[in-house]
Amino acid sequence: MSRFDVLGIGENSLDEVYRLPSLPQPGTATAKMQVSARTRLPGGQVATAMAACATWGLRTAYLGVFGDDENGRVARSALADRGVDVSAAPVRAGANRHAAIFVDERTGDRVVLWDREPAMTLGPEDVSQALVSNARLVHVDDTDATAALRASRLAREAGAIVTSDIESITPDTAELVSLVSVAIFASHVPQALTGDADPARALRVLRQRHDAMLCVTRGEHGSMLLVGGTLYEEPAFPVQAVDTTGAGDIFRAGMIYALLRGERPEMLLKWGNAAAALSCTRAGAMDSVPALEEVDRLLRD
Repeated sequence: MSRFDVLGIGENSLDEVYRLPSLPQPGTATAKMQVSARTRLPGGQVATAMAACATWGLRTAYLGVFGDDENGRVARSALADRGVDVSAAPVRAGANRHAAIFVDERTGDRVVLWDREPAMTLGPEDVSQALVSNARLVHVDDTDATAALRASRLAREAGAIVTSDIESITPDTAELVSLVSVAIFASHVPQALTGDADPARALRVLRQRHDAMLCVTRGEHGSMLLVGGTLYEEPAFPVQAVDTTGAGDIFRAGMIYALLRGERPEMLLKWGNAAAALSCTRAGAMDSVPALEEVDRLLRD
């Protein structure tokens, strides 16, 4: 029996979140405004997804680099307090990855400005075969590509499911997609990879290159999943958004949870959409993870 249901490999962050009357626009009256509220909250792509998985009862571990500063201690404790095993995650001298997030309190839309010291880079030497082979599913982001590639290869060799969080285009993107079981793209990525603005057509173009399940998140327009030659599409759940920070990460956690339950393709999308929608109704990334009962209720209703 695997020690973990899910191992997440990738980013963590400590976010300074500013709620604003609107997002600033240079050269207008909104270029200077008073902040409505400011809070410091834990986040990061993979860290947030793992916090959600642990909240929903999955045995969860995280591998990523923490700084030895206060931000790093807060980010590490935030995961540990939620039941995520962080014992394999190295702590290094330097400032933890951090971000300034500006949230439009009218719509919940946000702008993210982030920074990370080179010392916080996760290398392939940090990814041990023993850790990866102890997970039923391995989830990677594309921040540190060489580490993600090694983890994906080891996981596939061990017979594990591999899911991804692909937000940018790099020379390693195609190889990473070829290694994962379920490639989950941010909304702009399929067009950037194929040149086709239509997400359904773009996924079908990518199908000619990759045999993985191919998924794209589309925010308020829901999500799509291509399995073999069959395209599944599910609309977003309508909610009054407070803060969209972390919604994509929590969508991925929802898909992971449903995958490990053996759900049908359409339910993978519905589960992800429901979890993401609920997360938008509260502030923060990790702090916006809904309870399992809330997601089940929304799916039933």
